[in-house]
Amino acid sequence: RAMARYIEDLDPYDHIIVVHTYPNQQDKVYAPLLGNGSVLSGASLQNSNIRDCHHQVVKWTSRSTKAGKPWVVGFDEPGTAGEGMPADPGYPGMPEGFNNPSVDDTRKFALWGTLMAGGSGVEYYFGYKLPQNDLLCEDWRSRDLSWKYCSIALEFFKSLPVGEMRNMDELVGNNKHDNSAYCFAKYNSIYLVYLPEGGKRTLDLTLAKGGFAMTWFNPRSGESQPAGFAINGGKTVDLEAPGSKNDWLAVIKRKRL
Repeated sequence: RAMARYIEDLDPYDHIIVVHTYPNQQDKVYAPLLGNGSVLSGASLQNSNIRDCHHQVVKWTSRSTKAGKPWVVGFDEPGTAGEGMPADPGYPGMPEGFNNPSVDDTRKFALWGTLMAGGSGVEYYFGYKLPQNDLLCEDWRSRDLSWKYCSIALEFFKSLPVGEMRNMDELVGNNKHDNSAYCFAKYNSIYLVYLPEGGKRTLDLTLAKGGFAMTWFNPRSGESQPAGFAINGGKTVDLEAPGSKNDWLAVIKRKRL
């Protein structure tokens, strides 16, 4: 608390001040600092399994908001200490078929899992076991695919009113905030539904009004394609991704009046 206060008093630019901790100490460290408990303005999360990113970001954005001081929550070390974010498939020294985690899983559960929870972003850690790792990396092209996926996500979110949006997983029946489907939305304006494995999902628009236009966004290429049908509020809507196993994002925007 004293260190955060010192930084805030010294900083003329009003930077965000966050605190980082071990994966198993989040409750112990963060909870007493929420609200008026400190001058901190965010949390820098770390975990040992990238599949925990989404629900952990939802937890701390929600708890900080309820405490009266919404935090900026980012993921600074998703994944295991040994593997972290892996090098691209086929990069020299990478084990064939490596999936602990795969580059695709990192995109789905760390990158999009964080952003669709209302998180500020992800800082990747390279682990210490794989080629070009955290201890000796000299070739950032080893993660070229992951940088591409980051760029696609950043360009997409730049066009949205993210400051007015929040996580609404409950609208896709995901009250537990698991990795089956994510929803990030601005009520009655724009709804994003991310399906990590494609497939089908139902979106609850019973409290929305008016007509909506829908497209499917490909997080792997940055390309969009029309859904081929119109959507009206006041009811539930069945969504079916263009493909299964790969991730897809449904973008549902209110039509201009």
